[in-house]
Amino acid sequence: MDMILSVDAILTDIAWFFLVGIVIAGFVLAGFKLGQRVRAQEPPPPEPESQPHLPAGGAVHEVREERDPVEFPDGGLRPHEMQGYGNFGSTTSSHAEEVRAERESGYERPEGPGPHPQPGAPPDAGRGAHS
Repeated sequence: MDMILSVDAILTDIAWFFLVGIVIAGFVLAGFKLGQRVRAQEPPPPEPESQPHLPAGGAVHEVREERDPVEFPDGGLRPHEMQGYGNFGSTTSSHAEEVRAERESGYERPEGPGPHPQPGAPPDAGRGAHS
């Protein structure tokens, strides 16, 4: 009698696992079917003709400009005293190359190899993309 009860308990457990598996598979299939319905109601993907195109003049290029320096008062400025959202009335420099050369003159290039040269790289390698 004990053996029959243990077999019944095992079969009942198997039946419950099978039933729960069928219910989970039903939820997954219902989710896929719902996804198909939602996808069918969405507009189709755009056509190639409706995609953006380059302007007639070609790609837009970066514009670099140098600004003339503006002297600040000795006491500094408070946020409400700044004009032009931080530009403080600066203007485009008429001698951009001189301003750029003066600004960049304070930078020194270090001597020797870069910080982490790769194995097998040439001796001057390791400074990065801006060397």
